Amino acid sequence: MYEPYPTSEAGQEPEPEHVQPPRSVLNAVKLMYVGAALEVLAVIIAVVTIGSLKSAIFARHPAYSATQLHAAEAARTVPLVIGGLIAIGLWLWMAWANGKGRSWARVVSAVFFGINTLDLLISLFAVSAVATLIIGVVIWLAGLGAIVFLFSKESGPFYLQPPRPAA
Repeated sequence: MYEPYPTSEAGQEPEPEHVQPPRSVLNAVKLMYVGAALEVLAVIIAVVTIGSLKSAIFARHPAYSATQLHAAEAARTVPLVIGGLIAIGLWLWMAWANGKGRSWARVVSAVFFGINTLDLLISLFAVSAVATLIIGVVIWLAGLGAIVFLFSKESGPFYLQPPRPAA
């Protein structure tokens, strides 16, 4: 005997209820947007301080030709700008994914924070530009705040809900 699958009154499956993001997750997402904005500032600082970078390279290597000096300058600036643009995208992606309650996003955010921590530690020894170090520490603090909020007791249940359908 055939019995139709029960459906809702409109003929569609009822949509499961989703927990709204708690304040801790909303704060983490806000800090991630702040992190993205700070990365924009870091890229601007990298571009604006090219002249001082060129002077620092020339001070260390006075025998460099103009071509060598330009190549050394580009070798330092281009990765900073590209890395900054990638970092901006990652901050925005993690803000979106955590705001949606994607359980994997907390772990990925923690991994990115670990990478950022290593990068900051390396920068403390390798970078002599004070502005770069200051912005790096401020970005790191935004990441630390986001991680603390994401892994707080209040945030846990939000990540245990069933995944939302793709919209």
